[in-house]
Amino acid sequence: MARRRKRKSRRRQEGRRILECVPQYSIESGEDKPVTAARKFIQLKGIAPPALLLVKRNEHTTDRYFWAEKGLFGAQYVEENHFLFPSLRVEEEMPLAHV
Repeated sequence: MARRRKRKSRRRQEGRRILECVPQYSIESGEDKPVTAARKFIQLKGIAPPALLLVKRNEHTTDRYFWAEKGLFGAQYVEENHFLFPSLRVEEEMPLAHV
């Protein structure tokens, strides 16, 4: 029997495309929980929002966090709700006047 393909959310795909333009940092969590390691790294490096943090929990698992003006969020939430974050708003291109 054929398997049905999972439907891809256009809103989430657009959010993923927008997050690709944000600076990314890869770190390892070490002894800390992933979110604690991300917060410590942000404070240590003085990272300004917006930024995407990829925190390696173990050899198989990587957690993704988005650092915004409002705080630290899970990247999947941000992908689905990117319109709630002012730092991710894409400026509308002004139409060029034809002379």
